[in-house]
Amino acid sequence: MTVSYVERDQANPETAVFYDKAEGRFEMLLNIFKVFGHTPELGTVFTDMIMAILKDGEIDWLTKELIILKATHRNDCQYCVVQHETLSKRLGISEEKIADIGDDRYQNSPHFSDAEKALLDLTVQIGVDANRIPKNLWDRLHQHFTEPQIVEAVFTITIYIAVSKFGDALGVELEPVFAGIEPILEVTH
Repeated sequence: MTVSYVERDQANPETAVFYDKAEGRFEMLLNIFKVFGHTPELGTVFTDMIMAILKDGEIDWLTKELIILKATHRNDCQYCVVQHETLSKRLGISEEKIADIGDDRYQNSPHFSDAEKALLDLTVQIGVDANRIPKNLWDRLHQHFTEPQIVEAVFTITIYIAVSKFGDALGVELEPVFAGIEPILEVTH
């Protein structure tokens, strides 16, 4: 841990507002939100953004969870992977499908549709080099998704790459409720 958590009893009124929102949505005050207690304006923006992503939108929430898992796993974010595997299972994604997100197993997995494979390929490519997404990948994406869906997917991918880097840079630790959970996706440090 590189910065302290701002606990609820230390929160100023502005921080308490976004804490209430986050806790209401996620049923607990996650440590990633507590580091934003130092910057309540950014905390509010972060909370609103995450809440906008983690729901059905142009793309359904389950599909977003697949790309969130891929993006955060590729960035070796233990915090993110454990939380989003737990959430994915609660949403009904099988452990077999989660396991096949790792490495490039998804490409030949029977658990993924061609549309999902295209999104996972996009997730990998953005992580490697967002400036060089091949035309054939764009063509595959346009076969399965509308432009609003593609925009939402790219936003979700890039935000969760940033979230994983932010949390890891600050040493955000898993909450005690996640203690002892071994992730399906191997996270290396």
